[in-house]
Amino acid sequence: MSRTAVVAASHGTSSAEGRAAVAGLVAAVRAAAPVGCDVVDAFVDVQEPDVAMVLEALGDGAEATVVPLLLSAGYHVHVDLAEAVDGRRAGLAPALGPDGRLLDVLVERARESGLRPDDRVVLAAAGSSDPRAVEDCRAVARGLGERLGRPVAIGFLSAARPALAEAIGFVRATHPVSRVVVSTYLLAPGFFHDLAVAAGADVTTAPLLRADGPPSPRLVELVLERAAIAAPETLAAVSPAA
Repeated sequence: MSRTAVVAASHGTSSAEGRAAVAGLVAAVRAAAPVGCDVVDAFVDVQEPDVAMVLEALGDGAEATVVPLLLSAGYHVHVDLAEAVDGRRAGLAPALGPDGRLLDVLVERARESGLRPDDRVVLAAAGSSDPRAVEDCRAVARGLGERLGRPVAIGFLSAARPALAEAIGFVRATHPVSRVVVSTYLLAPGFFHDLAVAAGADVTTAPLLRADGPPSPRLVELVLERAAIAAPETLAAVSPAA
């Protein structure tokens, strides 16, 4: 039988906490994957190995599925990862978002932060030059608003508008007696989460992953499901409750 592999491709970060958080997710996916399926790390920026290096190391005898550990399908998915799998015996899975399980974790983080009934919420997204990725983030903001039963504004940390600080300022100006809570739509701690904390909200939630605790089972399930979309014969044995 051919060897099978899931290549978990995260953005990469210089943050020790961010690296630990992502490594924890990959380790949990590895533990939940079917017997005979390797789960290996790869990165699209900052860290190595990159996806092309990992696929080369796996060799021609392996059937690989690259799963972007990215919340939206922007340049890294449509260009970097698409080029990495082009001409190889490898499939490319969709990005993680939008997805209801990400909303589940966002709601959990908001409640952990002490969200009050009269708080105003702004979703903090990384941002992208790709309008498809931006619209994905806006869809998440709408979905979170439905889950929380209140409007959720959106602000971006790069590339798209409004900037997070602008969005916070607008919400505060229109609702001066309410706290502004930033819901962090980022996978892990790092540079962008530091920017979100510095943007001026009264409360900023933790990212979807933490460095000091296990990942949500919902995120593990989501990664494995994305892998199965691109290679259903490889991961058909994965339990939805993994």
